[in-house]
Amino acid sequence: MKLSVVISVFNEELILKDFYAEILKNLENNHSEYELIFVNDGSTDRSGEIIDLLAINNKVKAIHFSTNFGHEAAMIAGVDYATGDAIICMDSDLQHPPRLIPQMLNRFLQGDVDIINMVSKQSNNKQTAKIFYKTLNLISQHNLTVNASDFFLISARVAEILRKDYRERVRFLRGFIQIIGFKKATIEFEIENRKAGKSKYSFHKLVSLSVTAIATLSKLPLKVGIFMGLLSGLFSLFVAIYSIIMKFIDQPVSGYTTIIVFLGVMFSIQFFILGIIGEYIGFLFDEQKKRPIYIIDKTSNLTQAK
Repeated sequence: MKLSVVISVFNEELILKDFYAEILKNLENNHSEYELIFVNDGSTDRSGEIIDLLAINNKVKAIHFSTNFGHEAAMIAGVDYATGDAIICMDSDLQHPPRLIPQMLNRFLQGDVDIINMVSKQSNNKQTAKIFYKTLNLISQHNLTVNASDFFLISARVAEILRKDYRERVRFLRGFIQIIGFKKATIEFEIENRKAGKSKYSFHKLVSLSVTAIATLSKLPLKVGIFMGLLSGLFSLFVAIYSIIMKFIDQPVSGYTTIIVFLGVMFSIQFFILGIIGEYIGFLFDEQKKRPIYIIDKTSNLTQAK
């Protein structure tokens, strides 16, 4: 059985060689037939040069993007070019421990699963991730594994489905592999501390990823307008009844305050709903343009295109 390991890289020059040594240590002694696919996501440091040096080993494949297309694009590019019977996606910062690869392989070789989700163990600083997944499960028709990560294993037939059918420009890959079907297994792991460099996920990127995940997996936000309309209608009815009663008992409600509050609430609701609709229209616009998910500048040791 051949194993493909897809590694997304963005400005990781300080740790790439350590990562390579660690992954070789866990592959050479446990699995002889493998390929390492490093996807350079438009790095601006020496990451590209280091990857090309590693590609002296013909088991190392290199894909260099023309610019930064994002982590999701890097993973799907690696899947597009992977030739293994099993494909593992992981990051190059050593927070996804290479020492767990043999355990993932052993579980896959039992032959009863096509997907292995690596689930980070819950800790106090991961409460936001837990809230995110619970919210997503609440508003989506799908039930995603809480704290599932971008560290996972898929079979060749799942990879083929991702290549052919899940080609959205706006994507949430760790969510796609959970809704695609087939039998799955989970393995818990502790996210390691970074050995060098800084996290590439800023607060803005995390918020953007959350919005993308919700938009790709749920249409419920689009129905907020219906619920808000019913709620505002009930509120209006209450205000009308209250105003009529107060008029009959000769204590009329001050019109100015009521109108100002009511208009403020209504406009806030309308702009909120317009914002949600705008996000979805933006995603539809991106899909309609059909621009490439990624553009490759150059490759090393790749002999087969997708």
